[in-house]
Parts: sequence; structure tokens; C-alpha cells
Amino acid sequence: MKGDIEILAPAGSMESVYAAVRCGADAVYVGGSRYSARANAVNFTSEELSEAVDYCHLHNVRIYQAMNTLVFDSELEDFLASARLSAEMGVDAFIVQDIGAAAMLKQALPDIRLNASTQMSIHTKEGALLAKELGYSRVVVSRELSLDAIREICTAGIEVEVFVHGALCMSVSGQCYMSALIGSRSADRGLCAQACRLPFSAIKGERRNDLSLKDLSNIEHIGELKRAGVSSLKIEGRMKRAEYVAAAVTACRAAVDGEKPDMDTLCAVFSRSGFTDGYLTGKLGSEMFGIRCKDDVVSAKTVLPQLKELFRKETKAVEADFHAVIKKNEPSRLGMRSDGAEITAFGDIPQPAANRPTDISDIEKQLSKLGDTPYELNNVSAEIDGGIVIPASGLNALRREAVAEMNRARLAAKKRHTESNDIRLDFPKMRNTKPKSIHLRLYSAEQLGGVPEYAEIIYLPLDEIIGNWEKCSAFKDKIAAAVPRFTVNENLLREKLSKIKNQGCGRMLCTNIAHIKIGRELGFEMHGDFGLNAANSMSVKAYGEMGITDLTVSFEMKLPQISALGDYIPYGIIAYGRLPLMLTRNCPIKSAVGGCKSCTGGLTDRTGRFFPIKCDGVSSEVLNSDVLVMSDRLGEVNCDFIRLVFTDETADDVREITDCYFNERKIDIPNITRGLYYRGVI
Repeated sequence: MKGDIEILAPAGSMESVYAAVRCGADAVYVGGSRYSARANAVNFTSEELSEAVDYCHLHNVRIYQAMNTLVFDSELEDFLASARLSAEMGVDAFIVQDIGAAAMLKQALPDIRLNASTQMSIHTKEGALLAKELGYSRVVVSRELSLDAIREICTAGIEVEVFVHGALCMSVSGQCYMSALIGSRSADRGLCAQACRLPFSAIKGERRNDLSLKDLSNIEHIGELKRAGVSSLKIEGRMKRAEYVAAAVTACRAAVDGEKPDMDTLCAVFSRSGFTDGYLTGKLGSEMFGIRCKDDVVSAKTVLPQLKELFRKETKAVEADFHAVIKKNEPSRLGMRSDGAEITAFGDIPQPAANRPTDISDIEKQLSKLGDTPYELNNVSAEIDGGIVIPASGLNALRREAVAEMNRARLAAKKRHTESNDIRLDFPKMRNTKPKSIHLRLYSAEQLGGVPEYAEIIYLPLDEIIGNWEKCSAFKDKIAAAVPRFTVNENLLREKLSKIKNQGCGRMLCTNIAHIKIGRELGFEMHGDFGLNAANSMSVKAYGEMGITDLTVSFEMKLPQISALGDYIPYGIIAYGRLPLMLTRNCPIKSAVGGCKSCTGGLTDRTGRFFPIKCDGVSSEVLNSDVLVMSDRLGEVNCDFIRLVFTDETADDVREITDCYFNERKIDIPNITRGLYYRGVI
């Protein structure tokens, strides 16, 4: 690493690898042909990945592979085979989202480093601590964090990677289901269609882009991030061109080195009406929003040629010392030392000199021609008999052979032995059940009046329980605290949970892995929420081993995939309600209308569909316009429980709808959806 903090650059092609390395990146991250959260990028075949690994390692640059999508059971074997191949090539770490896939990799490839993808939605110290416990070496934290929050996570004793530049999603990464539910293109599977960049308006009758944020840029805060303890500065952009990579890396390198970054050029090459640092500085609001406009496109054309020049020539990564031995009647020899390696190359037998014999200046001249290599000439020495000559072509051939041998030696030295274990990927299926129990997710204590006796578990927001304990106490054996999906103060959360635990409420709903660690420490019975993104049997098993008693699995799976999951712990599905499309930290309504008093309740898209928004004061949930209904299809659902989600429904609605599910009757309401249980995701 060139400094005490890593600059991590994106690369969707070999040209971008060259741009990143030659402009000063310490590490590069790439995607393979599958299992990458940027599946629409060019990405790398196995042959190209091997080439990229070798190029990076010859320049003393690390290379990480993004394998950061959710993985279904049918893909686990291929996922593992792909990881084994990449590990053999020398990839330095895998960036992983899927908790089950990570557990599988730790068993099969125990020596490999795992970086917890930002798709895991880790945004607190406790989340980082649990990731460390699970065997991750690094956490890539959520983009929505303040500097104070990042500083706190940096005390967890695990490497912390922070996004400093690039596209900024409206949703917390790993918690966006909009593209999947609208068009079956799952963000968690790397195929986000960026529906949020289309018109959505919080103000009726106005055409607005209230879900489109400007690009993030915290480059001018790099000094503060270094002092906070951040290990790695990540640039987003594996789908962008090499010139963008060059500009971003150059700006980051300048900032790391204490120089002024060229933000004007960076803005010109790609931006959406400029940049924002709103999350880091805590300045949320309308200034964070922007779209890609004509002026942004035009300005890019003016800077591309000069950016191309930044990476046209090879960069020098290591110094090289040469020692030539030119003796009569012996093959010429050239020793080379660089980066701790030492080799000897052999060339032609020198000939008697007809004119001027070869001397040290001739050797220095030819050995200095290292322009297309990562080596920089440091010192040349020689032992030369008099009266003999090696032509320039012979010395050039000797230099090329020495460089090739040195490349092989250095790459061999950088190859590590990767332990590889066989693991079984057959999963127990002991039950063949139909839904046995009904869980209710309420948003208001007022809805408790409609809860029937046969409801097994009732999830209610933590603050609703605290503020309405008299109503809740009658259900205390069934009630579970729904913890806020985004946590800004874990100490306060712990205090609130301890309070209800002392009152007799011993259950909690965990959406983030941080909640699991806190719930375990406080002795709660923990139920796993959909936001844990369990999409395969290894994940069900892993969450069970963490202490989760039952689990609501990902609603991005088809019913047959859900039915086939291993029976490690009881699991179920969301069977009713408005599915969440996004979890946001920056309320799109508040930013549009100027405050909560003028709240319009939701967003309208270009087709006229209305998407309600629920807020908890810290984050907002953008909900689907259509209501998921499965009451008349329960005969096709095979799991341990179903969950019904009630947002704005009255207590009478809760009672009536729950009764329809209990008796498997059709619900007669307009604009229903079956979600993804039949059509699935790509």
C-alpha cells in the first residue's frame, strides 16, 4: 500500500484495470461472469480474471472479486466451484453478501479473506463485530453513515471500507426490492434496472425525480476518514468507462497524499447535477437530489482525451538491479533482482568485436528500455571480457527474457497455498408441511384490537410497545419487538430493549445482523426478518446457528425454491401486505415538500400508481403500490408459517383479513399482486 490507507478502484474491463493501477490504486475490485452485483458490467471471463490478477500482482496491487449476490440452492455448487478457481488464480479476497455463501466459503476455503459487502447493510459497530465473529476480515459499511458513525465502527477491531465516490442509491444497499418487484430484475442478484431514476413525485401533478440522488463524493473528506480509522477508500463504478476510473483514482491519490484533488475534472467525466456529501456531513435534504442532464453528458466529452493520457503509459511499481556477465565462449548471462526475487536469464555467446566491443554503457542503454514493464532501472553492474560484442538485439532479447523470468518468479512468490476442503451441499428435508401458524406484523398498537387468538406471534414496532405497554401486556407472551431497520444509536436501542425485556416482552424481530448480536446478549428469543435476505439452505442454517429461532425468508424466491429449503429452523414467508420496495435514510417526501407537516403520504410514478411511505423518524420505507395477497393460494405454499403485514389497516381489517387466511378464503380487494412467488427474479 502506497500510504496508510487503501485506495480501492472499480474495474469492469482490463482497460479499467490498467487505468486504476497506472493512476495509483492500491487495490482493484472486479466481477466474474456470474454472482456479481454489477451483472450488467462487462465483467471478466476466467482467462481475463487470471490476466487481471497477474497484472495487479506484478504492480504490487491487490485484487478482490465481487461475488456479492444472493445465491439460490441450485447455484451453490457452481458458486463454490467459481470461488475455488479464483482462489487458485490468486484473488486476494472475495466480497460477499450472502451469509450462507460466506459460511460455505469459510468451510471450503478457510484461508481466503472475506469482505462483507455493503449489500449486507452493516451500519453499526455491533454489526461489524458480528461480521468479525463470522470470519470476515473487512466490512464495507453502508453509504448512509455520518463521520461519527464511521468513527464508531472503526473501533470494532475489523478493517472498515467506506465508499468515497460514485453512484448513490436512494435505498440502503441490500434493502432495495423495487427493481425486482416491478420487473423481476433483482438488485440483490446484480440486475438492478434503476427504476428509481425514473420519474417519481411526492407532489401530485408535478413531474419530479424524488428517488434520484446525486452521486456521492467524500473525496474532500479523505483526511477526516483517515483520522477516523478507515482502512479502505472505495470508488463505485464497475459499469463506467476507464477514463472515469482514472479521474476518480487520481483525485483520491491526490487527497491521500495531502494535495488538492481535481474535483472539476471528476465532475465533468460523470455526475448527476454535481456531487453530495450529505450523509457524511449529516446535511440531508433536497440538495442531495439530482439527475443526469444534458450538460453533464456534454461536459464529459471535453475531458475524456486528457484522462486517457493518465493511463496510456505503463507505471513503475518496483525497482530492478541487473548484473550482466559477458564472457568469451560462454552464453551471456543477466542476473536480475527485484521485489525480493532473484533470477538469471541466458542469451547468445558473444562474438569477437570487429569494431567497438560491448561495454557497460551499451548494457545500461539497452537495459534501461523497460517502458512497457512494471520495473524501474535502479543499478547496473557487469563483468565483461575485452574484445567481444553482443549486438543491441541480443541485449534486448536478454532483457526481455530476464523480465519474463522475473515476472514468473514474483508471481510464484505471491501465490499462496489455499487450503481446500470438500463440503456437503445436501440439505435435510424432514417436514412436508403446509402453513401451520400465522404471524402478524402490525405498525400500530391500535391494530391489536383485531388480533385473533390463533395468531402465534405479533410483531410491533419497539417504540409502539414502549408507548402502549398496557395494551401490549395482554399479548406479552406473543408480542415481539420489531427493531428499527436502520439504527443510529445502538446504546439507546439496547436501553429500550432492556426496558421491555424487564416488563416481560422477551421476543424481538431482527432485520440486520447487528440486531442478532444485541438480542443474543440481552437474552431475547430472536425471529429473523426478510431483510436478512435468506435465499438458500446454507443461510437458513447459518442464521439458526447464530441463535435465530425462526426466519422469514427472502420474498425474491419462487414457491418451489422456498419449499425445498433445508429444515434447519422453522421458516416462513410474507403472505399479505404491501411489500417494501426501499429502505431510505433521506425521506423523499420531506425533501420534496420541505417538512413532515406537509407530508403527502407517498410517491406517484409516471403511470399514476401511488407508493405509500412509512417513516419511523430515522428511516423511511417505500411500499409497493399493490397489495400482496396469497389467501386463496395457501395450498401451494409449503413452509412453517405465514406472515401478514398490516400498515394502515384498521383493527377490523386485521381481524377480517386474518380470518380469510385462517380459512383460506379469497380477499376481494383491488390491485393485488402475487409478488415474486410465481414469476421469480432473473
